[in-house]
Amino acid sequence: MGLFDSLKKAFSKPYQTISVAQAKELLGSGATLIDVRSAQEWRTGRAPQAKHVPLDRLQTSTTGINRNKPVIAVCASGVRSASAARLLAARGYQAYSVRGGMAAWRQAGEPVR
Repeated sequence: MGLFDSLKKAFSKPYQTISVAQAKELLGSGATLIDVRSAQEWRTGRAPQAKHVPLDRLQTSTTGINRNKPVIAVCASGVRSASAARLLAARGYQAYSVRGGMAAWRQAGEPVR
């Protein structure tokens, strides 16, 4: 492996950033959706199929998240979900982050509970 390939691998993201439509497709195939926002944000509206796992809790434990299924993280705008996806990928999960977060989810007309 050359220097360029080594650098590319070192700086590549271990997770994928996906659109709301791609997230819906993965959910239809059995992926798990986790919402990493705070409890207060969670109460303002969430995706019906989301499991609440605040980012601070995720940093200490991934208990209850199936390692054999893809995991999609969502937050308010996509910043915290990227951190969550990076953390999950480092722990061996197939991880994704929703680009634009719940703002994009709502804008796409997806249901919010």
